[in-house]
Amino acid sequence: MNRPTDSAQDEPKVKVEEKMDEGQLMRLATGVTVDAGRAALSAPPGKPEKVAQIELRKGVIRIVAVANDHDPRSLVILTGLKTLFQKQLPKMPREYIARLVYDSNSKCLAIIKRGFKVVGGICYRPFPHRGFAEIVFFATTSVDQVKGYGSMLMDHFKTHIRDTYPDMWHFLTYADNYAVGYFRKQGFSKEITLDRSVWAGYIKDYEGGTIMQCTMLPNVDYLRTREIVAQQREAILSKIREMSRSHIVYEGLPQFQEGAPGGVTVDPKDVPGLRESGWTPSMATSAPRLTGKGAEHALMTKLLSDLQGHTLAWPFQQPVNAEEVADYYEVIKQPMDFSTMEHKLDTNQYPNLDAFLADAQLVFDNCRTYNPEGTIYYKNSGKLERFLKEQLAMYQVKREEY
Repeated sequence: MNRPTDSAQDEPKVKVEEKMDEGQLMRLATGVTVDAGRAALSAPPGKPEKVAQIELRKGVIRIVAVANDHDPRSLVILTGLKTLFQKQLPKMPREYIARLVYDSNSKCLAIIKRGFKVVGGICYRPFPHRGFAEIVFFATTSVDQVKGYGSMLMDHFKTHIRDTYPDMWHFLTYADNYAVGYFRKQGFSKEITLDRSVWAGYIKDYEGGTIMQCTMLPNVDYLRTREIVAQQREAILSKIREMSRSHIVYEGLPQFQEGAPGGVTVDPKDVPGLRESGWTPSMATSAPRLTGKGAEHALMTKLLSDLQGHTLAWPFQQPVNAEEVADYYEVIKQPMDFSTMEHKLDTNQYPNLDAFLADAQLVFDNCRTYNPEGTIYYKNSGKLERFLKEQLAMYQVKREEY
């Protein structure tokens, strides 16, 4: 808490520079010192509109709700969904997929393109009297995953459920090891807060799957999340403009002026501006510090998150589909991808950072082994490998501090 001084004489001698420009403000919002020079990193510009949103706005694709009402149009779309799920979920029995998709108790939401070509979809079973829905199948075509179809479909699914079943606020799904990361980004959690008596016996237990839950928020318009986040960001920046003292420049300590004697120590409490910032000596020791394996696990988590969030990482997010690349597993005997690495990290299968980095290197080496030099896959692997080394070097100092 800021406290008023007893007299005007206690006010520090400060030099007030002109107000922050937009670049300084952006650096401040991202944790970079405001007085950093041009070399300092500025906040990234607003993310461009995803291809999926552009295609939806222009009518290239449509999102439609469908169920087995025996209408020919519905049956065409359901058949497209069945084919999509069978192709994208090869470990799931084909007959089981067909049975559930055509089941009159199942409902679906499909992304269709150029007439009735299905390029994405969700199959779910609603339980309105229990207040939840089970997501049974979820998939988009491989070539369109980079366009953002998955996130867009989930946002529309949440809105559709809210409009269709006003009293249903929860979703449950069994995610395989490769889908846990995706569902987590869509608001799902491994922590199940819905009482087991509500859902037990209603949904099928899948061996090897991880049950996850998502609970919708009543005040969120899921089709306007991009706009809402932009408004929140602007509100934060506006508050920073009102409260920031970063434009105040304090005089330097005399001990460090030219000609001052060496070997002089300074009590942090005597540093001009430090006391005014609200800093106290206890802050230097109160923050918990990770040690040993905890620190290394945190570093691996951060590095993997950086890799998964990279714009060039789309070929490496999931295992290669053997139906689309028939000879891949004949050439590559030790396949690896980021979702598999995430599963291994979540289940503590990496004894140390070296084991984690070995799997990351395996991703890049496999890519260059299978794909000819000059292909986009080959180029992406090289760029992503360099990116990992840069991130590792950047975090190495922090790692040594642990």
